[in-house]
Amino acid sequence: MTHETAAPHAPAGPDGRPRCTWALGTEDLTAYHDTEWGRPVRTDQGMFERVSLEAFQAGLSWLTVLRKREALREHFAGFDIAAVAAFGGPDVERMLADARIIRSRAKIEAVIGNARAALELPGGLAAAVWEHAPAPGRPAPAGDSEVPASTPESAALAKRLRAAGFRFVGPTTAYAAMQATGVVDDHLAGCFLRGGD
Repeated sequence: MTHETAAPHAPAGPDGRPRCTWALGTEDLTAYHDTEWGRPVRTDQGMFERVSLEAFQAGLSWLTVLRKREALREHFAGFDIAAVAAFGGPDVERMLADARIIRSRAKIEAVIGNARAALELPGGLAAAVWEHAPAPGRPAPAGDSEVPASTPESAALAKRLRAAGFRFVGPTTAYAAMQATGVVDDHLAGCFLRGGD
């Protein structure tokens, strides 16, 4: 599919394919953009990982989180919700001792608490997030300035998750998770991964 009038909005990468601007910073970001970001995540475990990673990003760059992702997966049992929900104090201390991850006690404890809250969500975490998808037909953002930091839908999702006991899930974090998991399509107009409009 081509969008001749929209194509100039997405800058070309080294291979000549137009991409979202943020994806051109490093090879790690390009690979994440090309293979994962914005693709639908429908499993609770997959959604829990993305929500957890977005919580870890608070105050940091996404690249920092991306480069620590494998170590985070190792420590959080592949983000298996039931396993993480069973973690206790010794697990927190184990993680705080490992420089390969983001050593924030508040964030680590929030992820554990969020796993416990996720187990109690009727219908599961993925369904709860997808229930807040915006109505179809939103125009593709022409540039970074048109990509919102949060939306009414992400504010509603954050409110629901906080009411269920989640932490580190404000409207901006919730929206970033919605973008990452394909609940919204924020690929720029002309990006080769932009879905049908």
